[in-house]
Amino acid sequence: MRVCRHIADLRATVSAFRAASESVALVPTMGFLHAGHMALVDQAKESADRVVVTIFVNPTQFGQAADLEAYPRDETRDLDMLRAAGVDAVLIPEVADVYPEGDETIVETTRMANMLHGQVRRGHFRGVTTVVARLFNMVQPDIAVFGEKDYQQLQIIKRMVRDLHFPIRIIGVPTMREADGLAMSSRNVRLSDPDRAVATVLSRALDAAENTDTIEAAEKTIRDTISAEPRATLKGLDIVHAETLAPLSGPLSHPTAIMLSAEFGGILLIDQRVITP
Repeated sequence: MRVCRHIADLRATVSAFRAASESVALVPTMGFLHAGHMALVDQAKESADRVVVTIFVNPTQFGQAADLEAYPRDETRDLDMLRAAGVDAVLIPEVADVYPEGDETIVETTRMANMLHGQVRRGHFRGVTTVVARLFNMVQPDIAVFGEKDYQQLQIIKRMVRDLHFPIRIIGVPTMREADGLAMSSRNVRLSDPDRAVATVLSRALDAAENTDTIEAAEKTIRDTISAEPRATLKGLDIVHAETLAPLSGPLSHPTAIMLSAEFGGILLIDQRVITP
């Protein structure tokens, strides 16, 4: 596995893959990898000849400096996991390489980035699309793989790729969960033991909503389930069309995405569910 610290090294590595007529899949990550990330790697290996993973904790998608500083990191462990998984190359750039001095260019889906969870996390999705567009330009993959847990993010990236004519196929991978149902996330390690024990309320709320008949009943069920857990504070809840993210009402008769976020002891967790009637 080639570990690249500089963009030029990564481009030379990818050029060698291209010279051998090999396709390339990209898995962008912020590191501190878990089984959910490895599911993305597995999908990438099935979809292309070569797999490139990026590890970069992107400062522009964090609303608070303290949250950025607290983000967990373990590069040695990450590299061991990627090597064992058969990844071909890893890019670990410095912030100054991704955002050169004097940098002033952003990429934003002006509507989709500022609705739903984007209203809770102002500027977050603009940071995501800006860095993903740069990583796409660095690697120039044929395929890029993302998790469905960040459902709005996935739809935003698909829209960006369409709008900017990136010749990249985007693949979404279903949310990976712990044995008790909690969606896997690098943030989970920051939860206190009591908060970790009750964080499963998110998946339980989604399970309950899936058994309802209308949008309104699903929303009430989720709100009631989470409000019954005193350690959880619901921060965002959106029930929308699965592809357009347009608001829905009435019977659950369309492919419907439920996206929610809740805070546990200051740690924001997200989860999602797509319901197909």
